Amino acid sequence: MSHLRGFPDLPPVWALGFCLLQGLLAWLLPLLRFGGWAWPLGWVLLAAGVGLAGWAALWFWRKRTAIEPRRVPKALIVEGPYRLNRNPIYTGMALALLGTGLLWGTLSALLLVAVFPPLITHRFIRAEEQALLDTFGAEAERYSAATRRW
Repeated sequence: MSHLRGFPDLPPVWALGFCLLQGLLAWLLPLLRFGGWAWPLGWVLLAAGVGLAGWAALWFWRKRTAIEPRRVPKALIVEGPYRLNRNPIYTGMALALLGTGLLWGTLSALLLVAVFPPLITHRFIRAEEQALLDTFGAEAERYSAATRRW
């Protein structure tokens, strides 16, 4: 996309942008403010999301394969959090955004989280899944059939 030239088109950048947009929405359009219960739950979800993403990212290092989108994978990771979910890093980011939505304290910030999974699926996941199929063939197909995307 020519309009994104120079933009670091990486999932963590998108997640950070969503977090900032959550703050903007909470400030400009504060639909339904949450009470005190949201603050501790928000921190728990944020920590869980960052922890899940970090654990999943560690497997890329263990398998000595690139973590960056659009790079040819050298290994099909099916261990650790990848046993339950094909995209635990993205799931962790979404969970962290759920937490930040609660920390911002408004429904408008929280509702934005619903946009993140479809956007990430469109921008990154479909191409990554195709690269896995192209590289690992039937093994990747079996893994995809047996393991949920989100």
